[in-house]
Amino acid sequence: MNFLRLLLMAIVIVGSCFLTVTYSDHHTPTNATAFEDLYMHLMPAPMLSSQEHHGAEDTAAADDHGHEHPAEGAGHDTKHYVFAQSLGFLPSLMDGAPDIDGTQLVLTNLQVFQIASILLIVLAFSGVPGYLRTGRGDGMTRVLTGWILWIRDEMVVPNLGADDGRRFLPFFCSIFFFIAFMNLMGLVPGSVTPTTNIFVTLALALITFFSMIGLGMKAQGPVAFWKNLVPHVPAWMWPMMFLIEVVGLVIKPFALMIRLFANMTGGHMVVLSFMGLIFFFAGTDLSPMAWGVSVPAVGFGVFIMIIEGFVALLQAYIFTQLSCLFVGACLHPDH
Repeated sequence: MNFLRLLLMAIVIVGSCFLTVTYSDHHTPTNATAFEDLYMHLMPAPMLSSQEHHGAEDTAAADDHGHEHPAEGAGHDTKHYVFAQSLGFLPSLMDGAPDIDGTQLVLTNLQVFQIASILLIVLAFSGVPGYLRTGRGDGMTRVLTGWILWIRDEMVVPNLGADDGRRFLPFFCSIFFFIAFMNLMGLVPGSVTPTTNIFVTLALALITFFSMIGLGMKAQGPVAFWKNLVPHVPAWMWPMMFLIEVVGLVIKPFALMIRLFANMTGGHMVVLSFMGLIFFFAGTDLSPMAWGVSVPAVGFGVFIMIIEGFVALLQAYIFTQLSCLFVGACLHPDH
């Protein structure tokens, strides 16, 4: 069973990387430096089923039928997306998709690895329930069970209390492992890291924000929640303190969003900067220096990748720990 689970997890990882490398619309830079070329890999790319290029001859033929096309010699690409849903009632969600009328929701390589992370979580934790019931399980199951117990005893229960902690443990475990698996998958060659996109971290932060508001109002009552935001202060200070506390409710998840995004993006940019030195010197008159800088550049890149493995877990811990703290403060304002 353990071998089969590991095999399925490997298939998910390799399959996700294969789909991304094969079908994602790789960014084609114009007048870009070597560093800009590499940094474009941090940007989301839509998944294409096929792409056709039409040159000047195609344009001239189309003009005979009365259709408008780019100027002669310009050419254009017709992109067929794996998934594209028109959303004409919303602002544009994806730039660079001229073949879809109106606005559109397009499947990108980020979503591929988000789905892959969920599949990995399901496969990895499939043996945990049986281990908790019977006490029998393989090494992976025992390790993952230890992580869950650590999250419960060191993060959730101390911030939410024993009763609320056990109720919301699955929620916070889901946040922790979802972020951790996305971060760790981003270290695999040919992959992308969804948490390097600020819209992904924004969605995660919004989950924490609405959990703070919703669970707080449910626990205290709709009126009491907003009233208890302000401690006992003189009446003339109450409006100002209320405004400060409301702003604080927004700033807390905003800090979660920026911290996760900046740390994951920064680590990737450092690695890409070292790699970019090789391509930078190779494209100049100092091309022999590319061989000289390649050894230290690769060495530093590997060193940063090792650190990123630690940072991937650290950022999942920080995000979950602060989420527990913020939600716990809304559930128990007296503490």
